[in-house]
Amino acid sequence: MRADRLVATLLLMQARGRVTAAEIAGELEVSVATARRDLEALSAAGIPVYPQPGRGGGWSLLGGARTDLSGLSAGEAQALFLLVGPAAAASEEAKSALRKLVRALPQTFRADAEAAARATVLDPARWGEAGRERRRPPRAELLQGAVIRSRKVALTYVNAAGVRSERLVDPWGLVDKDDTWYLIAGTGDGRRTFRLDRIVDAEVTDRPAVRPDGFDAAAAWEQIVGELEERRSATWATVLVAHRHVPILRDLFGRHFHTDGQTEDGRARIRVAAPGPVYLATNLAGWGADLEVLEPPEVRAELARIGAELLARYGAARVPADRRD
Repeated sequence: MRADRLVATLLLMQARGRVTAAEIAGELEVSVATARRDLEALSAAGIPVYPQPGRGGGWSLLGGARTDLSGLSAGEAQALFLLVGPAAAASEEAKSALRKLVRALPQTFRADAEAAARATVLDPARWGEAGRERRRPPRAELLQGAVIRSRKVALTYVNAAGVRSERLVDPWGLVDKDDTWYLIAGTGDGRRTFRLDRIVDAEVTDRPAVRPDGFDAAAAWEQIVGELEERRSATWATVLVAHRHVPILRDLFGRHFHTDGQTEDGRARIRVAAPGPVYLATNLAGWGADLEVLEPPEVRAELARIGAELLARYGAARVPADRRD
């Protein structure tokens, strides 16, 4: 995992003073190109890692950080934790490395470093899937800084229905969900989640934000996903379908798909879910006679409605002779 490599690279540089990309590649069993990208990422993030040109050159940690991680400035410590923090939730090794790094920092820096590590969650699974590089939107850095410094943010937001509103929120954390970014924030109505691509404007204020004690973005996001996926699976249907179609339906419904045996005629019995009967019927109608919905009756009724509407509009149309089977 990249987070592990970044921490390991930093610790190697701390121990040796100067290293080459080839040396890091050999130690960490990665390609030289990967090692060089990691070094450049550390440097670009503001951590005191610099290339040394010329014969016998390489990369070095400069200043106090070269001999003691406590030599990192507050900004440099935050930069490191912002890089490695998001992946730590999925790696025990990265968690351990972060704990060691926190202990190595001066007491005055620890709170900000830990806040940086918890400020972002990476969730690569698409909605509906049980579980690729991320594209960082322009406002992510601004909002991440507000999370770390604990400052309220004035948002201009447009919701899914196109309604525009002005909000003053307490930023708690950011989430990258399959290249769609979300801000978890506190509002007068409690915790809310805002899509960054629907934020028209954002301004960090000087007013201190309020964050729940011990707030952890990964844990909060897990709860949010659970609640949303539960709403997305409010209606379940039992469907009979030929086995050759099962992989396609599994990809279509993701975690809202379960196999349920097979019938005497050899068809697969499956269970699929969606927020409501209309959504299920819409996804299943295109299969025509290739599948049969046994229940619930609400989904069967919606399929009948869709079929009647299609028949009314296209029933009189004749298939050209050159397109008939």
